Amino acid sequence: MPLAPLPPPLSAELLALRTTLPLKPADVTLRGQFVQLMPLVLERDLETLFAVSNGAPAALGERTVAAYDAEELIWRYLFAGPFANLAAFKTYVQSQVNAANGLCLCVVDQASGQPIGMTNFMNNSPDSLKIELGGIWYSPLVQRTPANTEATYLMLQHAFALGYQRLEWKCNALNERSRRAALRMGFQFEGIQESHMIVKDRNRDTAWFRILANEWPAVKTHLETLLSTR
Repeated sequence: MPLAPLPPPLSAELLALRTTLPLKPADVTLRGQFVQLMPLVLERDLETLFAVSNGAPAALGERTVAAYDAEELIWRYLFAGPFANLAAFKTYVQSQVNAANGLCLCVVDQASGQPIGMTNFMNNSPDSLKIELGGIWYSPLVQRTPANTEATYLMLQHAFALGYQRLEWKCNALNERSRRAALRMGFQFEGIQESHMIVKDRNRDTAWFRILANEWPAVKTHLETLLSTR
């Protein structure tokens, strides 16, 4: 049986990006209609982020939430949390801010200017022109609102404009909300890697999703349609 042909080489322009894109993504502020994403600054953002994610009653304009189970609504499937105090939360956030191959972003409600969650460009691999969206969480104040959809749209648009060819989304395979969100926003499911890592002293099976550069135009239109109907 003859060998399968190799795909054509990438353009010289794309190949050059493998050495020019930084390992730690450059700071950027991304603004949308509902949210803006800003490089997270502990002195500015930490206390508010803790207040809207620790289970205490919270408010955002006229929207309010009563006391809730932070482990169930935010932290169950993430790498850490819930956090007993601000100091423990700070250690977690600082590790993401300091990541050598990631950029930690604070998600801010556009109307009020209030922090409402976190997201990251992470596991950056310029040599392969791929990067992951992860470490994502939102306060119950904005869950089931356009916040996550628009934040994801802004991040995808930015990364593909930089020349990345593959954007990844991974989550605990048990995290049905995250899996539904990925599919709803146009990511393609690639399978489950069993016992992919140990998280909170348990084996974690990881569900893998991705969008490729040649798929982005259709996904972009799809996300813009979703956002225009909100």
